[in-house]
Amino acid sequence: MKRALILVDIQNDFSPTGALPVAEGNEIIPVVNQLIPQFEHVVATKDWHPSGHGSFASTHDTDIGSFIDLDGIQQIMWPDHCVQYSVGSEFIEGLNVDAITHVVHKGTQPKVDSYSGFFDNQRLGKTGLADYLTSQGITDVYITGLATDYCVKFTALDAVDLGFNTWVVVDACRGVNMQPDDCDKACAEMKAAGCQLITSSQLLN
Repeated sequence: MKRALILVDIQNDFSPTGALPVAEGNEIIPVVNQLIPQFEHVVATKDWHPSGHGSFASTHDTDIGSFIDLDGIQQIMWPDHCVQYSVGSEFIEGLNVDAITHVVHKGTQPKVDSYSGFFDNQRLGKTGLADYLTSQGITDVYITGLATDYCVKFTALDAVDLGFNTWVVVDACRGVNMQPDDCDKACAEMKAAGCQLITSSQLLN
């Protein structure tokens, strides 16, 4: 058994003051930093959107939170966020970035979003994360990051679908909660799919 810690999109634009704010998003940093020394492999994903990305409301002159058909699938409209090389795309200050052993960029194609760290939302393109984990002999992944109800959820669902033993460290995640129960629903969906939901204290003890 070889384990990896996956840090999903712990980026400035998902901090409470970011372009697409996640309430208390910065509060996971101390928890994640406590977990990092437990793992030889620490993999971070980054939203890495080109300017004018298809998921941006500004690209279509429409309202944030509305839905459009984007290249054949329904897409919620987000504020511009995590544009390549922008301050918003950088890791949140205080995260132990020196311990990160591999970084995966996602959402790089203009006409398709990528919530999961493994695939784009149409599952037509791979990020390389699965190949990297397999090349390192990783069998077990522990997922943290932002946001519980979007990128964490879809990363976890794909991980378990790909055959990785998958844990989600719930106190090392925070959600967008566009609807008040979105995080609860996401956790239930991950659990039903075979993910194990745990807290950081279970790993640290």
